[in-house]
Amino acid sequence: MTKSMTEGNPVKLILGFSLPLLLGSLLQQAYNLIDATIVGRILGADALGAVGASSSVQFLVLGFCIGTCSGFGIPMAKYFGAEQPDRLRTTVFHSYLLTGVFAVVLTLVTCLMCGKIIDIMQVTGNICKDAYNYLFIILAGIPFTLFYNLLSSMLRAIGDSKTPFIFLAVSAVLNVILDLLFIVVVPLGCMGAGIATVMAQACSGIACFVVIQKKYPLLKLSKDIYKFNGHALRELIIMGVPMGLQFSITAIGSMVMQSANNSLEDVYISAFAVTSKLKQLAMCPFEAVATGISVFSSQNLGAENYDRVKKGIIQGTAINAIYGIIIGIVLIFCGRTLSMMFLDSSETAVLDACGVYMKCVGYFYWALGILFACRMSVQGIGFSGLAIFSGVLEMFARIIVSRKFVPIYRFGAICYTDQVAWVVATTYCVIICVLCVKKVSTKKVIHEKIKV
Repeated sequence: MTKSMTEGNPVKLILGFSLPLLLGSLLQQAYNLIDATIVGRILGADALGAVGASSSVQFLVLGFCIGTCSGFGIPMAKYFGAEQPDRLRTTVFHSYLLTGVFAVVLTLVTCLMCGKIIDIMQVTGNICKDAYNYLFIILAGIPFTLFYNLLSSMLRAIGDSKTPFIFLAVSAVLNVILDLLFIVVVPLGCMGAGIATVMAQACSGIACFVVIQKKYPLLKLSKDIYKFNGHALRELIIMGVPMGLQFSITAIGSMVMQSANNSLEDVYISAFAVTSKLKQLAMCPFEAVATGISVFSSQNLGAENYDRVKKGIIQGTAINAIYGIIIGIVLIFCGRTLSMMFLDSSETAVLDACGVYMKCVGYFYWALGILFACRMSVQGIGFSGLAIFSGVLEMFARIIVSRKFVPIYRFGAICYTDQVAWVVATTYCVIICVLCVKKVSTKKVIHEKIKV
């Protein structure tokens, strides 16, 4: 069911739109959480370290896929809000073309470089082989990741955030079943966890495609839209690629950070794998609300409701900041306990390291909430290029701390690397967001003068 966000209370619309997204994000994180829980409990801490040893690389590649597909949804939401169905359908067709090209290129390049990636990440010892096997399977599944996220972005652009959630819920259950099948029944180890994740996401994508073809004429592929349009292709590239690069550039800093951590003892490698899962889980509401703000802004920009754009951004950012304070307190006091979802209580050294890390992170989660909201707002109103620089700042902050301070302060420096990056990027994004909103408000003045 399509839904316009050009009328009504912004907070209610953003939260109503974000709730299915949040549940969907939690389920998507459940893929990784289920993998980690089953691997950690059944195969042990070393296997868990192998699964998590390349998490930043996965974020680099898969983040580009997710970010690019999200960017493709921005012009779709704009044309939906502007009530221009022909331009919307043209954009849909060209998004399929670009996604197909990205799927082929990224899969071939990353799979061929998988061994080199493991070497760069300084993964050695007992976990090296398992880390390679798991990463290779995840990279081979890139086409399914792109396919599902593109379809989800299309549905979100026209106001439907519920359908992707429903199919993700079904695939999450399937993921549990496949995990048990390929790890317990058929002992494939870490490779089995990767196979289960890829197969489950493939099912989600296929189900979404079938529903779109049957129920959403605006998004349906048909012969009448199979025409090349240079403007549509250019617009998608301008909006999608910067958002993909934003994720990837941020991930480069995370890779350097994880590589520095991998040079420490196995205890810290396992602790980093566990805390990465918890961090991602705690971030889900940030991502959901920020996406809601982005779609809200895009639709209202298309409808030329410039005052609503500003109001939605301000109120959405406040929601994220409040949640950041609350979840930060939870992580400070309960980080070690939450880590026991993945580890046995006997792994005291790893659990202690997890507790210290989550406590340090918890103090700064409010900044991360503001960062997500402001960055997605800037992208939603058409300034994706400016948002990229926030990722550059995050990258350099992580690299500097990882290279200069980890060799000296070791895991203690790792515990504060993310926070330095968040604060630097948030400062930039807040300033840019204010300037971009003012620029959009100027359009309102111009339109009013033209009408007069």
